[in-house]
Amino acid sequence: MTIPHVKSVNVGQPRATSGTREQRTAIGKEPVAGPVHAGRLGLRGDAVGSPDVHGGPDMAVYAFAREDLHAWQRELGVQLPDGWFGENLTTLGIDVNAALVGERWRIGGALLEIAKVRIPCNTFQIRMAEAGGPTRGWVRKFTQQARPGPYLRVLEEGAIRAGDPIEVVHRPDHGVTVTDMFRALTTNVELLPGLLEVDGLSESVLRKVRDSGY
Repeated sequence: MTIPHVKSVNVGQPRATSGTREQRTAIGKEPVAGPVHAGRLGLRGDAVGSPDVHGGPDMAVYAFAREDLHAWQRELGVQLPDGWFGENLTTLGIDVNAALVGERWRIGGALLEIAKVRIPCNTFQIRMAEAGGPTRGWVRKFTQQARPGPYLRVLEEGAIRAGDPIEVVHRPDHGVTVTDMFRALTTNVELLPGLLEVDGLSESVLRKVRDSGY
């Protein structure tokens, strides 16, 4: 049995990409050697291309499972190296989508808490086309799988490196998983009121629940 751990720590800087319009994105992350400081706004050496929609304390660190990358490789017939989905932490041995919103992980010297989920966008579609994947319909396909990976806030700053164990040090009493939150925010909006069970719910998610009319 694989001990839950970080397979790679990935960072990236904004670059130009061509889609329907010229834009800059930092979705492309690459593994780095040695310890990387995890701060309140993210990993040292990392950046976001669209700070109006990405980044901030509730989206400081993005995690995605290597197991899910392998599954997409098999389905799509393309190679997806660590960091290709824009994740800062490529994990092994832990189902990050079955984790609870508000769950806390001790990784290296940092304490992280699951705060939000990744919602796919057009930039993600462009990224997959660059990998030789589908040029159309990727966002829909990714959404249907409902395995988005979580965004985490940094409660205690510290260094993280590849190989660090992922220790779950706190699990909330509610049953709202990463997949549950994703479905509520995308395909099953009738589930939105259930997100109110989460203590410390991200302000942007709370606003969506309040505006939903449910």
